[in-house]
Amino acid sequence: MPRPALQNQESAARKPLALTILDPRWSVFLSVALSGSFSRAASALNMPQSMVSRSIAQLEMQCGERLFRRTGRGVVLTEFGEQTLPRVACLSADAEALADDIRSARGQPLGEVRIGLLPSAVKRFAGPLYAAARKQLPGVRLHFTEGASAQLEEHLREGRLDMALVLREEERAVRDDHVIARVPLHLVGLRGEAPLAAPEVSLAMLSGLPLVVPSRPHLLRARLDRLAEEYALTLDVAVEADSVDLQYAVVAAGGGFAIASVVSGQLGDELASARIVQPELERFVVLAESPRRPGTRATEAIKRLLHRVAETLRAED
Repeated sequence: MPRPALQNQESAARKPLALTILDPRWSVFLSVALSGSFSRAASALNMPQSMVSRSIAQLEMQCGERLFRRTGRGVVLTEFGEQTLPRVACLSADAEALADDIRSARGQPLGEVRIGLLPSAVKRFAGPLYAAARKQLPGVRLHFTEGASAQLEEHLREGRLDMALVLREEERAVRDDHVIARVPLHLVGLRGEAPLAAPEVSLAMLSGLPLVVPSRPHLLRARLDRLAEEYALTLDVAVEADSVDLQYAVVAAGGGFAIASVVSGQLGDELASARIVQPELERFVVLAESPRRPGTRATEAIKRLLHRVAETLRAED
């Protein structure tokens, strides 16, 4: 091996690795080969010369070949030693690089985090969260899943997701989950319809309107049933549709009015909305976690990052 290349291994040869990725005796071998002397190698490694001699003797016994030949000025590599040196030098360099990577990764979040997102949250959260994670948490891989709130809740219970943004229809259902956003409910209908003439509509005005709502046991439908009983409303369910996209399609075809959380720019030109008040109805977007998947540094870091993304989005709205 050319001497300059050998000298590139000097730092690896002069001290055993703190992490024993490579047998430390090979570091002794490199130091002896570099210095040409057992005594100089012992001084460089800060160990007794007897330990250097013993390490080399043990390697030679394991290899079944001599690595060094003694001369009047010290030692030189045998033919077998010359053949072995470049490969050991490469291994030592790789081991040192790996040790550096391990040392730098200590305490850093690593691994995969599986996140569920509501369809309405995909455009707002997926891109910004991925970009922030790629920049700030390079050791973390994200796996995104899109689904309705009930589907994501099921995935959490089964342990197929680490966390998910899901809906809670009422504040009392939030419990220990982290609230990401409070979203008002709107009445949605064809643009120009009388109930949507003002930016707000009272809950009482829903009585008798043809409604396009989810079928039971959807949480929104259960909430509407409770409100109807509490406020003596007559709910006229014209069509049952179990996704927001389906509801909007039916409403656009003249099928009635939907009740939904309206995302800015989502309705297009055909539809309009009015916020439901008296009382004001809100939903809660919460970050729920799986009870079946253990928390890790990576999941904790992504939770914090998701909260920061949510704060940024709120500030921009």
